[in-house]
Amino acid sequence: MRFPLALTVKIARHIVKHKLKGTPRFAMVLQLEPLHTCNLTCTGCGRIREYSTSLKDMVPLEQCLAAATECDAPMVSICGGEPLIYPKIEELVAGLRAQGRIIYICTNGVFMRKKMREYMAANWSPAVERQLASLVAEGLVTEKEAEQIRNADAAARAKVTIPPSKWHYWNVHVDGLEYTHDLIVEREGVFKECVAAIKMAKILGYQCATNTTVYRETDPKEIEDMFKFLSSLDVDGHTISPGYDYDAAKKDMVKRLGRDPKEFFLTRDMTRTKFADIEKWAKAFTIFGTPAYQEFLAGKRELTCTAWAIPTYNVRGWKAPCYLMTDGHYPRYEEMLGKVNWEKYGVVDGVARDPRCENCMVHCGYDPSGALSTKPRDTWQNFKFNFGAKPAPYAHTPELEQRAYNGFTIGKGHLAEAKAAVNREMGGAKSAFARGGNGLADDHSGHEHESAGGGGGCGSGDSTQRDALLTKIRDGKALEAKPE
Repeated sequence: MRFPLALTVKIARHIVKHKLKGTPRFAMVLQLEPLHTCNLTCTGCGRIREYSTSLKDMVPLEQCLAAATECDAPMVSICGGEPLIYPKIEELVAGLRAQGRIIYICTNGVFMRKKMREYMAANWSPAVERQLASLVAEGLVTEKEAEQIRNADAAARAKVTIPPSKWHYWNVHVDGLEYTHDLIVEREGVFKECVAAIKMAKILGYQCATNTTVYRETDPKEIEDMFKFLSSLDVDGHTISPGYDYDAAKKDMVKRLGRDPKEFFLTRDMTRTKFADIEKWAKAFTIFGTPAYQEFLAGKRELTCTAWAIPTYNVRGWKAPCYLMTDGHYPRYEEMLGKVNWEKYGVVDGVARDPRCENCMVHCGYDPSGALSTKPRDTWQNFKFNFGAKPAPYAHTPELEQRAYNGFTIGKGHLAEAKAAVNREMGGAKSAFARGGNGLADDHSGHEHESAGGGGGCGSGDSTQRDALLTKIRDGKALEAKPE
């Protein structure tokens, strides 16, 4: 089977139940954002910009669990922000499992290995020792970390952790191969850490998926190579979606990066060009997305937006009308369903009801449209797709790995030119790139920086100095050495 039987059956039962009851609108997936704090500043992300005044706020654990009960979606995507920063993330996962939910933790991957080491320490056994030996041999856990796991104290042994489960996925953000991904997340070394975390997860028996956003500059050939590489790591599945041009992200792009958003985000026609091979990819790789949604992305059909099927709950309440646009927040789920005029949104017969919807083809609005379709052809296509054979893993080759690690790993990261220029101009003085680094770039031991803000370099807080350096290089201006 392409997807685990228990998960497929659970979602199918949920749809059938509501169809038989005649429920006009119901939740398929809850996008649960317990916080908007993040350790990265991804260029296309609207969350840390839209909610910039509430980045320190968090939804209490009990309130998160109550929201899941309230909308009763069979699947919960824990996102944000970076959810692994949430202090009660382990208790949240445990609570959602106690409710019988399927869980995706949408993470940038930076703190994954730390969380998995905590699981190993709390669940020490001879079987874990064998896994630990493999992890040390692969360079995914250091000898020092291995000893800490073996000799964990009582508090570490008693800690609530996130164990492997058929009901739970790590959903790792990967937006391309190394150079592209690190550029988009504005921090070198993140791709390498994502891959290390995925490898560790698979050795420990976790289910691991990836999610990818496609932008105007994204090369479809690179996306195919990315799928090949991730498939060779035995990743369990992939979500892929065109990017959405958040107003907050566009304003940030102009102000902080000096970039024209029109050069970054996609129009509908561009999306169809980028996704021309989506159906071919879905045959070769385990793509999470209905056949109808794939046809929609490829320009072969139209779909009506069903944003109400994937509601979002965050620090301000139930976000409406969708994950991408905010016209208000509501304290109760049923109030949101009843008060929002859903006919005002989406694109119908090629005409955008709201100008903000014009270029949107994002999965959270349109993928459920395919799953909820009652057309006989769509029903049959969904059945074949879900219950069909899972594509075989792509063969891992040295050439494929070389194409994957095409940036920071080989000294060609997006800050390489800036670092070289700074080193020349500083004459060996301690620079911003060496002072604390970016938390990952020079860390070959597998240790992550524990703070939400990272190490003080690229993408971990204020990137103004780095952006100014890049702007000077781009404009051909001389760099001025400043005293420490």
